[in-house]
Amino acid sequence: MTDMGKSEKHAAASLTTPVQFLPGVGPSRAPLLERLGLRTATDVLFCFPRDYQDLTQLRAIDGLEEDKLQTVVGTVEEFELRGSTPGRCVLGVLIRGQCGGYMRGLWFNQPFMQKQFFRGRRVMLSGKPRRNGLFWEMNHPTVTQLGDDEDEPGGRILPVYPLTEGLKQWQMRRIIESVLERHVDLLDEVFPPEYLEAHRLWPLRKALPEIHFPSDWSSMEAARRRFVYQELFILQLGLAVRRRRQQLHGQAPSMEVSAKIDARIQRRFPFELTAAQKTAIAEISADMARAVPMNRLLQGDVGSGKTIVAVYAMLAAVAHGYQAVLMAPTEVLARQHVRTLERLLAGSQVRIGALIGGLSASARRDVLERIADGRADLIVGTQAILQESVRFAKLGLVVIDEQHKFGVRQRAALKQAGTDPHYLVMTATPIPRTVTMTLFGDLDVSTLRDSPPGRKAVHTYLAEEDQREKWWDFVRRKLGEGRQCYVVVPLVEETEAVAAVSLDAAYEALVNGPLEAFRVGLIHGRMTSDEKDAVMADFRSGEIQVLVCTSVVEVGVDVPNATLMTIESAERFGLAQLHQLRGRISRGRFPGYCAVFAGTDSEEALARLKSFISTTDGFELAEADFSQRGPGELFGTRQHGLPPFRVADLLQDKGFLEEARRDALALVEADPGLSLPEHAKLRRQMLTRYGKVLELGDVG
Repeated sequence: MTDMGKSEKHAAASLTTPVQFLPGVGPSRAPLLERLGLRTATDVLFCFPRDYQDLTQLRAIDGLEEDKLQTVVGTVEEFELRGSTPGRCVLGVLIRGQCGGYMRGLWFNQPFMQKQFFRGRRVMLSGKPRRNGLFWEMNHPTVTQLGDDEDEPGGRILPVYPLTEGLKQWQMRRIIESVLERHVDLLDEVFPPEYLEAHRLWPLRKALPEIHFPSDWSSMEAARRRFVYQELFILQLGLAVRRRRQQLHGQAPSMEVSAKIDARIQRRFPFELTAAQKTAIAEISADMARAVPMNRLLQGDVGSGKTIVAVYAMLAAVAHGYQAVLMAPTEVLARQHVRTLERLLAGSQVRIGALIGGLSASARRDVLERIADGRADLIVGTQAILQESVRFAKLGLVVIDEQHKFGVRQRAALKQAGTDPHYLVMTATPIPRTVTMTLFGDLDVSTLRDSPPGRKAVHTYLAEEDQREKWWDFVRRKLGEGRQCYVVVPLVEETEAVAAVSLDAAYEALVNGPLEAFRVGLIHGRMTSDEKDAVMADFRSGEIQVLVCTSVVEVGVDVPNATLMTIESAERFGLAQLHQLRGRISRGRFPGYCAVFAGTDSEEALARLKSFISTTDGFELAEADFSQRGPGELFGTRQHGLPPFRVADLLQDKGFLEEARRDALALVEADPGLSLPEHAKLRRQMLTRYGKVLELGDVG
């Protein structure tokens, strides 16, 4: 081929080629690929398999062995669906092997599977066969449809890709194989050669074909290792750069906590701090003494005393003449923080400003004026504090809840006269270490594991339906002794799709049934702030004895006299959420009792609930919840703005995450701006993938 021909081929095979112009796609299939988020040749190259089919064990039907995972290729001779009642039907498909012999595939209670078959269709079935009379049979084998002209796939490991309606596996494989052949050599390696060698990583152009069409399992693992490491490393690089930038360029007020200030603050606390609280306070005090903005995550178990640690930090700021802000995720919790501060600071000269809903126009104007001229030292509110109308006299510390998306724009709203305040982020429940490194990798971490002395235990029971009346007998007795009870249900309205107990149904059943002699209230997320506040005030005062609620009480609500909790359809809550709910009771001097009722017989769901009742350790439950539900659902990775991982899995790739974090921190320590020529491609990929979400626009 002439040089002219080579350059034309290179131009035609551009990595930005729209999918419509890729071989095997065209205008009819392009919308299907775009539905999967694939718009260019590069997108297709990095559309990794979600699974693999092992066809190295491809067999002729006459050569099958019982109960070993094997694969056969054949043609559909006939198929029949017997029975049409849901839960009582069976689909039988007779396959004639391409080398002779017959086998039957059986699918029980999956009538939708018949759409995959018609007479004469070539298919591949993978499963464990067994002999039944004249025929071999496979129950629920994996089905792969083969094109009429598709090559014999035997002896290979086949990729299984995500699909959309109208797109077949064999078509997807053919498209990706074609794009690989034409485009893989155009890709730039992001890692320097010596880096690949030092970390035992395969080069990009070797790894990419092998992750799509592995020669063998060890090659697939080596290729996957390269992309898992790269994906986690690029994220950790972005977090490390952001962390370093804050350290180098942030200018915060230095507030050293002297022995005198420490003694004055601690006199305000009516109890001895735990060892963990003292350690966290020492870490926070050391941060606030520096002229670099503190960026610290404070996490701890339910009832471990996070709020007191935050109050200490706020009072340290006030002692130096600065204002401190406490941002709560809900109005209910904001009001509770105000009550806590008023109780702790009664008789002191510290002035509290509450910027919360329900204020009259004149009252709100008064609070804003006191914040602006410095007559409010501690300001409590929700994210409304970030509005343009709020001006601070001298802001030194911001305490925020991790549910807030808090980035550069929000920080800019709180920036004062060229200085940044210190930031302390609190989480409601413990976070697994891998999630902490992923979502909060640019923060330092303080952890509270101990509970304050005197905190009573909560006894938790997984109750059977026939024990319900016995439980209500116990509840009535405790209510008669003056205690209070939560009844938690997962949904506001019943739907046909979800057989969970609805809020209204639960409320009506209680007031007309086992608790008709008691004062029962109702609260849920759809009520206005004023309505919720009124109900909570009545519950706190004891006017309401039983509160029927959704998980709106999950975060931070503190009613010391509430010692009883009933959780309906408990399988619909995550373990961390159940633990947070349970933390609402036994916050005073009486022990707590929590009964969970399951709305399902599912073994998996019941096993999860048994793990919940077996421990009160929130860190243990957070890890269990993480392993069962994964990070995305557990912490809403998307709500934190992070794009989903393409290949990495935080459950199985913890070791890679630790390694990637260490390496990223070391690289940024050596080259803070990633400005060296050998790091230019890494910087470009980091900015492309995470520059917007991590707000790294000014890097490099």
